[in-house]
Amino acid sequence: MSVTVASGRADRGAPAFGAKRALARAIGAASRRSGRGGGTTLPGRVLLRLEPEAIARLGAGLAGGSTIVSATNGKTTTAGMIAAILAAEGRPPVHNRAGSNMTWGVATALLEQRGAEGLFEVDEAWLPRVAQQLQPRLIVLGNLFRDQLDRYGEMEALAEEWAKAVAAAPAGTGLALNADDPLIADLGRDPATERPREGTLYFGIDDHSQALPELQHAFDAKHCRRCGHPYAYEVAFVGHLGHYSCPNCGAQRPRPDVAATRIELRGMEGSSATVRVPGGEIEVALPLPGLYNVYNALAAIAAAIKLGVAPERVAAALRDMRAAFGRVETIPIGAGKVSILLIKNPAGANEVLRTLKLEAERGEGAAGIDLWVALNDRIADGRDVSWVWDADFEVLTGAVRRVTCAGTRAPEMALRLKYAGWPEDRIAVEPDIAASLDAAVAGAAGRFFALPTYTALLELRKLLADRGLAKEFWQ
Repeated sequence: MSVTVASGRADRGAPAFGAKRALARAIGAASRRSGRGGGTTLPGRVLLRLEPEAIARLGAGLAGGSTIVSATNGKTTTAGMIAAILAAEGRPPVHNRAGSNMTWGVATALLEQRGAEGLFEVDEAWLPRVAQQLQPRLIVLGNLFRDQLDRYGEMEALAEEWAKAVAAAPAGTGLALNADDPLIADLGRDPATERPREGTLYFGIDDHSQALPELQHAFDAKHCRRCGHPYAYEVAFVGHLGHYSCPNCGAQRPRPDVAATRIELRGMEGSSATVRVPGGEIEVALPLPGLYNVYNALAAIAAAIKLGVAPERVAAALRDMRAAFGRVETIPIGAGKVSILLIKNPAGANEVLRTLKLEAERGEGAAGIDLWVALNDRIADGRDVSWVWDADFEVLTGAVRRVTCAGTRAPEMALRLKYAGWPEDRIAVEPDIAASLDAAVAGAAGRFFALPTYTALLELRKLLADRGLAKEFWQ
């Protein structure tokens, strides 16, 4: 009896493993038919319970190997960009595209999809474990920001775990690292030679016109990983991402191999950039807004180059890509449309707010923009929601026509906006997701913007899918 794995190659294991896989698939299919959710995680959970080494066993069947993408912010979008590039090359990957990025999400993708190579976004805390099992050909690391301290702890602790994972990777494993994040860039350094580890490709921004006027309150990486001295910053672009050096030990930002040298941001319309790549330049047009998505694109370009895709073909694929699940999706609703922008920590929220400020200045509505903000405090969001007090909601003071606050912590969200100077008569509070969405639609002057935290995003997307306005997560 031969058993076929996700890649189409024969599994070396006993037929019993094939039976376990069949059972996990059947349970997942039943869950989807029931409409109760769990389609992107339950099959993998079941399989891992039956076979703890399932990821390693299935991953070994991917002839082209695997790429792992991780970051605090942007991993879903970056992985989506890489997937679009590979698909355009005729190399559609096995990919956890719905954003389920812990072991069970990776296992579900391996279980249910077919392809010659894998592409997996992985939760920050699960990166070492998944990397150990998959033994990837390429690891793409975007950034580390303060996020869910009740679950992850401090960024420096995560950086140390990532450093161990990189050090444990087999010889020949490629790295695509953000040069502008000191916590990430240092992971590509060979401690023995103080030079970049062989196989490392750095990416970053070299357009000073996009620098912040001053360091944000949500500024995280303050001290050198090598000696502990405070970094000196020449410019910062997003949170602590920028051009830095250590006055004490001389550590400094490496020169990126892939760099945006000219950037134009056009609000929700998207952005464009001239990108320096090994051997020349490419012009990149993105249908996604914000400087944070320029960073995601640079990570995807660096990864694609490492995976053997010609830079000019990368640019064409990025131009035609669609928004990833819940990340700047725009969905028709009522007489207007809603654009969904996930927020989950100060650095990410600040970039969304920065984009909306530009949108308001570009004339989205003379009376201001309409918002729906949903703040949940469930486990996947992080129980501690004090991060909203570190996000710079003040930048939109005077630019909002109406905001509806939803979610389990809707009153606290409204209080934060009040302290940001938003007029109380423009703030409505309705914790229920469905009722608040209906109120936002009824009160919006056409288009409005939805800013949910993670579990609120899942609730919103399910609600829209149930109403026939959007596809289910796994489709």
